[in-house]
Amino acid sequence: MKIADKEISQPAGMKQTGGQSGFKQKLLAFASLIILVIVFSLSSSNFFQFSNLVGILVSTAVIGVLALGATFVIITGGIDLALGTVMTFSSVMVGVIITFWGLPVPLGIVGGILAGALCGFISGLMVAKMNIPPFIATLAIMMVTKGLSLVITGAKPIYFNDDPIFAKIAMGKMIPGIPNTIVIFLLLGMIASIILSKTIIGRYNFALGSNEEATRLSGVNTVKWKIIIYSITGIFSGIAGILMASRLNSAQPSLGTGYELEAIAAVVIGGTSLSGGVGSILGTIIGALIMSVLTNGLQIMSVAQEWRTVIVGVVIIIAVYADILRRRKQ
Repeated sequence: MKIADKEISQPAGMKQTGGQSGFKQKLLAFASLIILVIVFSLSSSNFFQFSNLVGILVSTAVIGVLALGATFVIITGGIDLALGTVMTFSSVMVGVIITFWGLPVPLGIVGGILAGALCGFISGLMVAKMNIPPFIATLAIMMVTKGLSLVITGAKPIYFNDDPIFAKIAMGKMIPGIPNTIVIFLLLGMIASIILSKTIIGRYNFALGSNEEATRLSGVNTVKWKIIIYSITGIFSGIAGILMASRLNSAQPSLGTGYELEAIAAVVIGGTSLSGGVGSILGTIIGALIMSVLTNGLQIMSVAQEWRTVIVGVVIIIAVYADILRRRKQ
């Protein structure tokens, strides 16, 4: 007999953001961000200029939106390797709707978000219903969406030159001096935080990551909620695709690979555990900013691209190892 979803208490020993340990992790991440800002500011007078700080926030926005979506999946103990290619596929669908079909921009935006949500839904279906490991399921979606983007566009970019309004979605300035993409990122961060901390979705999100079997035995339809969570991640990927396409004023079908790694790195640096059950949106935002500040600062200091990649990789290793030590201590 099917048991309907019902309110459940959090499993013993689990708190939504990891309790005191989660707070310490966010505090450590924030302190690391401040230290990086101070170091790069002392190293170069160009770093703390307003235009450079705005540039850092603009570069953070797309990766940050992807990371917001990734936070939901990673808290369940899963992973989504298709974040970047779903972002690209969503931007391609926006291009198809607006440029190829000649439909209004709002319909293109809705289409892009729905494309991302559909990809997330399929990933969730494979993980929750078909019991395919998240790594394999999302790897398959990554391959499919990457291929579809190239097939649909003929491996050529789709430009939005006939729709100047579209470019203003990301780079217009409702607030003087601040591109819209930054405002959208911060608004999405607040929405994601509310969903994760104040809604039943967030409650089940943490419950699944802490003890999925106990959650299922308590009467929760874990299959349904896991599909919903992956779909939410897909929605964020779709929005990231819209922001990227608007920023470039084109849909680039070959773009996207590698973005998922940066997004996941931001989530982990921000204190979300790859083992599930612990995480926060604020931590993810801080993690995304650390990634952007580190990349920008190293670039200003004329560090070669190869070494910048090495340094970012070392930072990710440190973040993951810190999570292992934290969980071992708990």
